[in-house]
Amino acid sequence: MCFSLVNKYNVAGPRYTSYPTVPYWNTEAFSLNQWKESLIKAFNESNQEEGISLYIHLPFCESLCTFCGCNKRITKRHEVESPYIKAVLKEWDLYCELFDEKPIIKELHLGGGTPTFFSPENLTLLINGLKAKAELADEYEFSFEGHPNNTTKEHLQTLYNLGFRRVSFGVQDYNPTVQKAIHRIQPFENVKRVTEQAREIGYTSVGHDIIFGLPFQTEAHVEETIKKTKALLPDRIAFYSYAHVPWIKGNGQRGFKDSDLPKADSKQNQYQLGKKLLADAGYYDIGMDHFALQTDNLYKASKNETMHRNFMGYTASKTKAMIGLGVSSISDSWYAFTQNVKNLEDYYQLIDENIIPVFRGHILTKEDLIIRQHILNLMCHFKTEWMANGLYFDEIPEILIKLQEMQDDDLVHIELNQIFVTEKGKPFVRNICMAFDMLLQRNKPETQLFSMTI
Repeated sequence: MCFSLVNKYNVAGPRYTSYPTVPYWNTEAFSLNQWKESLIKAFNESNQEEGISLYIHLPFCESLCTFCGCNKRITKRHEVESPYIKAVLKEWDLYCELFDEKPIIKELHLGGGTPTFFSPENLTLLINGLKAKAELADEYEFSFEGHPNNTTKEHLQTLYNLGFRRVSFGVQDYNPTVQKAIHRIQPFENVKRVTEQAREIGYTSVGHDIIFGLPFQTEAHVEETIKKTKALLPDRIAFYSYAHVPWIKGNGQRGFKDSDLPKADSKQNQYQLGKKLLADAGYYDIGMDHFALQTDNLYKASKNETMHRNFMGYTASKTKAMIGLGVSSISDSWYAFTQNVKNLEDYYQLIDENIIPVFRGHILTKEDLIIRQHILNLMCHFKTEWMANGLYFDEIPEILIKLQEMQDDDLVHIELNQIFVTEKGKPFVRNICMAFDMLLQRNKPETQLFSMTI
């Protein structure tokens, strides 16, 4: 990749797990009743055909990782598990009361926080409680995020018995200096143990998350990490840039100085080196930051053009309705987004009052829905068109003018009524999507809201 292009296009920009992005939600025009109506509409339209997705946020961690921007509660008191599970199941009950038929669960993902903070017994109560009010799709997919240090064989076996077949482990980097800076000490032996145990039990997709651009990290560290990763050959890899967003309250990104972070050139070298090493090891670049072996479902979905993107990242299939349960979780009815309250005590209070615990959201306009589809097309399939399926809108000519420079730089190829992202342009797909982001274009932020695009 040309460094001049990196310097040119490395700007603050959204990761587009939604459109509109959260800072541009029209929260003043949103209400809980509107959210319920939009979800019921999406559910009635899609439950029988494609089912629904569930995301459950499990916020507890025993220690604070300073690279993490997620909503979490740091504690070593495991008596917090049971009340939280009961609250999540009650929230699920409140949602199920909205529907005239049982939800059919197509996808279920446990994120955090640290899902494996919870005991196998409490995770069993959670999953069985969710299943009790639902049916399972014929080809459902259950997945969870595991911490290599505290994921036990019992965790893996218990969740496997409950229907889980995919697990991802946060590796980040194997270098001790980097691990110390981000407060995430985990030896290679721990990752090796859980990876091998998962495979022995029967998990069909084991993923590793690797981060570049971390404090004190060098190209040599990235090379060593990927060398060790190659020895374990996980089915898919998330290889993504550290998002330095210390201005967001409570994310913990204050354990090191800005000067400890790699300079832009070094960070880009890390990315290029990592990407080459992954390709050499047989991994295919299937979308922003995501790599997979040919045998993995996500690779197959990318080739079949069935891949989808939402708040859980890339998924191998699409559902119109995604319900987020737990503190800070985000839900998506296609027609609307909403987010749960971020404070645990507020969450418990609303649940006790039999209120679905949302605190903000956005009802998508007709324009929002059109632009959302374009951004999904670009993110998942690296192309989009605007004369079919009602995807034309008035600003298309203006967008094409904005994209002309990217075409001159060989990042996109513009044809009659459609555009294609080139191979050279794939690392810049966030920038390409920004040209379609009319809310961003009309109201450029005065302060930094997003991480850098490259």
